[in-house]
Amino acid sequence: MQKLIRLLFNRVVLVGAAILIQALALIIVIWRFSNYFVYFYAVCLFLSMLVVFRILNDKNNYAYKLAWIIPIMMFPIFGGLFYLMFGGNKSSKKDKCKMCGIVNKMQNYLEQDSGILQRLEQENRSAANQAAYISNYSYCPVYTNTITEYLASGEEKFERLQEELRKAERYIFLEYFIIDEGVMWCTILKILEEKASQGVDVRVIYDDVGCLFTLPFGYDKKLESMGIKCSVFNPFIPVLSFRLNNRDHRKIAIIDGHTAFTGGINLADEYINVYEKYGHWKDSAIMIQGEAVWSLTVMFLSMWSFLRGNGEDYEFFRLFPEKTELLTSDGYVQPFADSPLDDEAVGESVYLNLLGNAQKYVYINTPYLILDNEMSTALCLTAKRGVDVRIATPHIPDKWYVHMVSRSNYEILIESGVRIYEYTPGFVHSKTFVVDDLFAVVGTINLDYRSLFLHFECGVWMYNTKCVLEVKKDYLDTLEICHNITLEDCGNIKWYRRLAGTILKIFAPLM
Repeated sequence: MQKLIRLLFNRVVLVGAAILIQALALIIVIWRFSNYFVYFYAVCLFLSMLVVFRILNDKNNYAYKLAWIIPIMMFPIFGGLFYLMFGGNKSSKKDKCKMCGIVNKMQNYLEQDSGILQRLEQENRSAANQAAYISNYSYCPVYTNTITEYLASGEEKFERLQEELRKAERYIFLEYFIIDEGVMWCTILKILEEKASQGVDVRVIYDDVGCLFTLPFGYDKKLESMGIKCSVFNPFIPVLSFRLNNRDHRKIAIIDGHTAFTGGINLADEYINVYEKYGHWKDSAIMIQGEAVWSLTVMFLSMWSFLRGNGEDYEFFRLFPEKTELLTSDGYVQPFADSPLDDEAVGESVYLNLLGNAQKYVYINTPYLILDNEMSTALCLTAKRGVDVRIATPHIPDKWYVHMVSRSNYEILIESGVRIYEYTPGFVHSKTFVVDDLFAVVGTINLDYRSLFLHFECGVWMYNTKCVLEVKKDYLDTLEICHNITLEDCGNIKWYRRLAGTILKIFAPLM
């Protein structure tokens, strides 16, 4: 009986029931208006036409526009209404204005050292151009006086994160898309509680939708009772008109301003293979120490300010100068942020710049291969001009329909010379690019529409650091246990699967 009661009052069950009730209410209203169907249909058709004109004239990606226009024209009664409810890829004007003020503050704390850019320009003009773009549009400067450590698995990241958390003396900041109660999180939580009791400023941000199935309702209150400050990004409210497109997909850990982690790894047990969710979980992260940590610190504080509405002085959290005295510069390191609240797709542009400037090879890890026209064209053209382009994707998917869309992109890429590999032991969740033994990006940004256009994301761009070759080595080691997809494999796909993939591909931007 207790299990039944817990199930009935489970947050997911309650949310599902609330949405179902609203959907039934909408159906009943439409049924009651059936006597006036002609007038009702005319109003809905007019509304749908207005929505289509609005879509055509906004700044969204063209594939995203098409994915909405088709269902709106097919179902004019519901299409326009559903777009108004769920189709916007931006937050409210209030949130945008609020974030604009915080971004201005962020710019004041992140100043580019012109001397570093000048030295980079003397070494490699292409690298300097890429760094300048990130600095101009993400407001995050490029640094030296920073060392990097590539972590090729969730297990490695978990071990290093515990070590660094135990050393914390001033503050610990964690910002994650998914937190799940289990071995990984409970171990970290024990350290956080201990540090908070010692007077360390411990703060946690988690995304409410990301944690919808993993944390109980009001979990932030539990953390607060333990002395851990907690903010929830975009709390999920079970109302049909509520927009849930913008999520906080970042994975950031910062310790005392001198050490930071980011990458694909959330705080859940599947990421460290404590249990198999989709076969063996292949992921990666990066740890940076030194001056570049400041950009990730400001990113966290800007999100904290956005959620809490406070105006604290970020300078209090700066890295003490003496902490960098013993650091040896490890190339050029540039953490960067990507926000859906502006019209600049920084994450995609960073990837496109890497593809456009590649001369020898581009090796890519991504869990999803849901490409817009720009990315697909760039990948094909890069391969056609003789660059060795390879992409590793999962063999065991976490979402069958997304994997079907990923596979629908294989054929055109392979025909252009791109080599596709599926990770046969399980699921690839890494988001990495490595190029020409010179450049690498490790971060949270997938090759899909949501990650590139709708979510808050982050990454670390590197030039000529030791991590670049470490990312390459890990990639080539991974390929040894992958299956190289051929055109013959593509041709052997059942016709109904090909048809389903083609249909789903039209709606890929909505996934």
